[in-house]
Amino acid sequence: MLVVVALVVLAVDQLAKWWVVGNLPYREPQRVVGDLLIFEYDRNPGAAFSIGTGSTWIFSIIAVAVLVFVIWYARRIRSTVWALVLGLVLGGLLGNLADRLFRPPGFGVGEVVDFLRIPLLPAIFNLADTAIVSAMVLFLVLTVMGVGLDGRRVKAVPAGGRDAAGDAVPAADAEPADRPSSEKAADTAPASGASAEPVDAPCGGADDAGSRAESRVAGLGEARHPVDGRA
Repeated sequence: MLVVVALVVLAVDQLAKWWVVGNLPYREPQRVVGDLLIFEYDRNPGAAFSIGTGSTWIFSIIAVAVLVFVIWYARRIRSTVWALVLGLVLGGLLGNLADRLFRPPGFGVGEVVDFLRIPLLPAIFNLADTAIVSAMVLFLVLTVMGVGLDGRRVKAVPAGGRDAAGDAVPAADAEPADRPSSEKAADTAPASGASAEPVDAPCGGADDAGSRAESRVAGLGEARHPVDGRA
């Protein structure tokens, strides 16, 4: 899927540029749909918006580096929609890189053929640029929707459950398994200088003690004043 999309984008882009170079006058606007779509043949030695026109070879090196990264990253793709994204990027990169490598004035410093103009953009662009921008828009949509490289939507896993790989997700208040035992002991030990709270006496303890004290006082009074038994 990815390779097919990239080859289609490359072929359509190069065929369109071949037609433009052979049929359109240089830098003369040709209205196709009024002011909404204009064909204007132009050559761009720099990047977008004609930035860095004197450093074409630098952009060629950057394009090759990005191309290698896309090819390497493509091995992780497991879904059709993500293959479409990478295919559009790859085809767009190859389309503009082919211009830089094989068009005048020379290898690696060739000028990119642009011919599309719309009112929303101040610059002229081509079909390879359109493929790359479309891929970026689709990439943002898939990212916002949470679609993974395997094509499945990534869902939030509750604490204590298992993720897509089958690994357990620890709860928020779970204690790390590798926590040192000294830290665990410090949490359970009382803070230094803290006094223990007094234990409340049973509810009837105070009343019983008072009754026993009154009995002793009464006994002492009888012993000090014995009853006279004489008539």
